[in-house]
Amino acid sequence: MEEAVRIRRALAEANPDAYLPDLATSLNNLALDLRDVGRRAEGLVAIEEAVRHSRTLAEANPDAYLPDLAMFLNNLALHLGEVGRRAEGLAAMEEAVRIRRALAETNPDAYLPDLATSLSNLSNRLGGVGWRTEGLAAMEEAVRIRRALAEANPDAYLLALATSLNNLAVRLGEVGRRAEGLTAMEEAVRIRRALAEANPDAYLPDLATSLNNLAVRLGEVGRRAEGLTAMEEAVRIRRALAEANPERFDADLRRSLDVAAWLRSLPQ
Repeated sequence: MEEAVRIRRALAEANPDAYLPDLATSLNNLALDLRDVGRRAEGLVAIEEAVRHSRTLAEANPDAYLPDLAMFLNNLALHLGEVGRRAEGLAAMEEAVRIRRALAETNPDAYLPDLATSLSNLSNRLGGVGWRTEGLAAMEEAVRIRRALAEANPDAYLLALATSLNNLAVRLGEVGRRAEGLTAMEEAVRIRRALAEANPDAYLPDLATSLNNLAVRLGEVGRRAEGLTAMEEAVRIRRALAEANPERFDADLRRSLDVAAWLRSLPQ
């Protein structure tokens, strides 16, 4: 990817009209690769440059380049959050949401899924700076969008709906609405169970995550026995996954065992 960026930078210097979009895309991809190997500061530099080029392109031709700008801003927000620049990350995500909302109003079929993704990320950014009520509102909107998408095309969007429901349960818990959070988590478990039954290799890890979170929610509302039942299932799944792939799943198994111990410590 570094070589691709070098080539495209040289091409863009000679002919920016033709090659700046390709350079911006490669810089975005480089930023993701750098982030994956822990070189976050370098990744941030790359994504910041991608955003600058994309903004220039979108100002000249918004119809062609606003979707790319929104995607790069979304990624910029993630990078900024990871290096502790949360306020700047929030501003970038808010801009991504504004762009994607406008695009979705014009072409919902093409851009509603992207809007839901940015709203979900915005919710996380808002929670990170302590704006829990606003974070909950963003997640609730993401769930509404993804529910409508999943009703029309379950194969494509049920997984995303389950993810948003999982996150909604967390947001509801943060503002003290634990019973509603439990309802959202139960729905996430139902969806992920159906997905895991159809394709266990792909979806059993997600089911275990939702069962783990469901157990916590049940424990928080005093339903200890039901929480233990959910946690025992999560432990069984994660134990099997860890036996097959310890490097990937051992940490998850330890977390579930810790939650199981916490549940057992609660009064009956």
